[in-house]
Amino acid sequence: MLPTGRVALTVATLAAAVALGGCSSGTGTRVVSGSPQVATMPAVPTASATASVTLSPSTSPKPAQPFRAGNPNGHTAIPAAARPVDTSHPTHVIGSGTPGSCTSAALVRAVAAGGIITFKCGPAPVTITMTATAKVRNDHGPRVVIDGGGLVTLSGGGQRRILYMDTCDKAQVWTTSHCDNQSTPQLTVQNITFANGNSTGQTFDGGGGGAIFDRGGRLTVVNSKFVDNRCDPTGPDLGGAAIRALSQYNGAPIYIVNSTFTGGVCSNGGGLSSIGVSWTVLNCLFTNNRAIGNGANPAQSGTPGGGSGAGIYNDGDTYVLTLVDTVMENNNANEGGGAIFYVSNDRTGTMSIMDSTLTHNRSGKFQNYPGIFFLGKGTPTFSHSTVK
Repeated sequence: MLPTGRVALTVATLAAAVALGGCSSGTGTRVVSGSPQVATMPAVPTASATASVTLSPSTSPKPAQPFRAGNPNGHTAIPAAARPVDTSHPTHVIGSGTPGSCTSAALVRAVAAGGIITFKCGPAPVTITMTATAKVRNDHGPRVVIDGGGLVTLSGGGQRRILYMDTCDKAQVWTTSHCDNQSTPQLTVQNITFANGNSTGQTFDGGGGGAIFDRGGRLTVVNSKFVDNRCDPTGPDLGGAAIRALSQYNGAPIYIVNSTFTGGVCSNGGGLSSIGVSWTVLNCLFTNNRAIGNGANPAQSGTPGGGSGAGIYNDGDTYVLTLVDTVMENNNANEGGGAIFYVSNDRTGTMSIMDSTLTHNRSGKFQNYPGIFFLGKGTPTFSHSTVK
């Protein structure tokens, strides 16, 4: 059964949470009365030029800059489990060398078949507007990798969710008797942009996930951008304009690496949203995301609920949120957690923020750290980070 975490945001609960804010919270940033002192990120050295080159008029134009998402100053080493997949020998190639040959139908078929998917759409950036959601079949794969090569944008056209995987959806074939905890499929997206996805009205297994919905198996995101995605505007536990995730295999974390989340709008979690899922977020950037619900969780009387965690919304029991070398700025929540809303219902979950910058994140009604609402084990750990 899908877990449904809840937290009653009473005056007493908030007061207790704010009281926690006066405790020490690790090295690099000291929290006093709920307001961390500023500890800036170390400067990134800039290599000086050693030679200059003058181009003649006949010199060919410089090639386009490599596709790079995430925090431009993020340099945290990436663990092996979160590195890009080798796609030099793809199972499926979408397109035959022209933009028009790269179609939504071809991608939908390839995702259903599983395997490594690349694109051949020509040398220029291309947008593929999806006419149907690409759905992973649980009996195929067992790995599904989508590599856009830095040139491909998958668009939901503001009308539909872009990518979907759910090991507990019988329509995609049940492959085990424990659909909520199985090792496959393993879904990786890399070097690609997801834009204008919209899962509004898609409520199976809780809804959310305007760009990507993933329940079960494993999900990894590498060097990707999520731009202007949407999900339902109200609901107390519904979220994830970009990504909604549930039931990862054996509680392993989802890795989000070198990726950008901007312009996402949902009831909760304009960027990421989950229940009972651990996340490891490395070298990422979250800007201008919004949580637009109202009434929080559980929904206050007379309200539809939601409005928390504009960048990241996490709920559940025992799970871990880790941010390293990540920037979150100018995100806005109607209720709590302009950057992050984190609740561990049984107070066993933990949150760590290292070498990161969280600034100008607005919490409309409640927070116990700047831009953050946290209820978990002890207090968050802040290390060499700016949180203000």
